[in-house]
Amino acid sequence: MLLLLPPSETKTAPEAGRPFEPQALSFPELTGTRAAVLDALLEVSAAPDAGRRLGVRDTLLHEVRRNLELRGAPTAAAGTVYSGAMYDGLGLGHLDGAARRRARSWVVIVSALFGAVRPTDRIPAYRLHMCGRLPGLAHLPDVWREPLDGVLPGAAGRGLIVDFRSAEYATAWRPTGPLAARTVVVRVTRRGGGRRGTGAHRARYTRGQVARQILVAGVDHREPQELADALGPAFDVRLYPGRLTGTCELDVVES
Repeated sequence: MLLLLPPSETKTAPEAGRPFEPQALSFPELTGTRAAVLDALLEVSAAPDAGRRLGVRDTLLHEVRRNLELRGAPTAAAGTVYSGAMYDGLGLGHLDGAARRRARSWVVIVSALFGAVRPTDRIPAYRLHMCGRLPGLAHLPDVWREPLDGVLPGAAGRGLIVDFRSAEYATAWRPTGPLAARTVVVRVTRRGGGRRGTGAHRARYTRGQVARQILVAGVDHREPQELADALGPAFDVRLYPGRLTGTCELDVVES
């Protein structure tokens, strides 16, 4: 089982903690790409027009300046640094022992800076979106696609891939072939009809709750319909077969 999560733009900056050690992160195969992205992020964050180039509004420029201190910055577990609506719904810090162990094994967070991390990986707070433009590098989804293809299929094992990512982060890696056939993309719809964008606050929170239910209930199935059936008692869900990509879509009515 692999639960693919996006990061959150909202982050809780650690005030203290072990200094950032990139080589200690999961998926060491990504170390070289991480170093290149970090170098480019430090360069652009020092530029006068850093906010424009990173797509950050003026009121958040202090977060761009904080990027300049990433080397050696204090760290905390990624599951606590990422603190937006989806992570509120997920509630990693309130999982019991069995669910917490599943989270360590099943959850992977796709990041513009780190490529992929586990919730227990220690990271600093940073400001970089997958749509950010960095000097000397291609579009970030293109930068990460091949490296992620080298690690995420192995992380999935033989189980389902349940994809909670927003569109921008999904472009960095999409399952293909046999992997696509056992991938379920989670979407949130409004009660009464109409699909919510993945960016809507309530949609993000609901996606977090779905991920939490999978972890708490230990839903470890290999067929998309089995996943939908297991979630049915807790959520109003509809499963649709993939039309173009081969992946299934699971529509969840927002809670």
